[in-house]
Amino acid sequence: MTSPDTEQAGLTEAGRLLFAGSADFIAAAPSIGVLPPMDGVEIAFAGRSNVGKSSLVNALTGRNTLARTSHTPGRTQQLNFFKIGERLTLVDMPGYGYAAVEKAKVAAWTDLIHAYLKGRANLARVFMLIDSRHGLKEIDTDVLDGLDKAAVSYQIVLTKGDALKKHEIDARIAGIQAAIARRPAAFPEILLTSSRDDRGVTELRACVARLLSERGA
Repeated sequence: MTSPDTEQAGLTEAGRLLFAGSADFIAAAPSIGVLPPMDGVEIAFAGRSNVGKSSLVNALTGRNTLARTSHTPGRTQQLNFFKIGERLTLVDMPGYGYAAVEKAKVAAWTDLIHAYLKGRANLARVFMLIDSRHGLKEIDTDVLDGLDKAAVSYQIVLTKGDALKKHEIDARIAGIQAAIARRPAAFPEILLTSSRDDRGVTELRACVARLLSERGA
């Protein structure tokens, strides 16, 4: 029987190898009608505008310019698809919750996201990025409600973890764990990351490798 430490070491190495391989931008979808064909296992990154989705994509793949980053909230306005090796597609979703963007555009993004989530059979998990400095906001819980209703598995990933002290991190994680405890589609483990100092990146890679293993990919 494989020990937990041995299993985790295997997943860590599998995650390293997965993201050390090829990583290429393959498509941008501004509407549901132009989504690329479903191919292999898919994961998606969601979160408020400027939460650090693109920065985390770059940290995961070790490529500083794979996903475009910006200090301007609302920059990502479509679903961006990246092929990671032969088995995985990663989707960078439009950020939500930025009031300065026109309401009509926000509505279009929201419709696109909901349509994508409901119609993507190969979507294994949505990683919900939450700014560790601020925790869950009402707009985040609205998105979680939608994921629960659609029965789409999701996992909370805290970003910008380098900005908090340990006791602040512990309190933030405990508060979010309590908030999601009864949510049916929530994966219980919360990951803390920082694209600035790469904390949590190895663990997130291992988590994705486990998903691929569970899907037989």
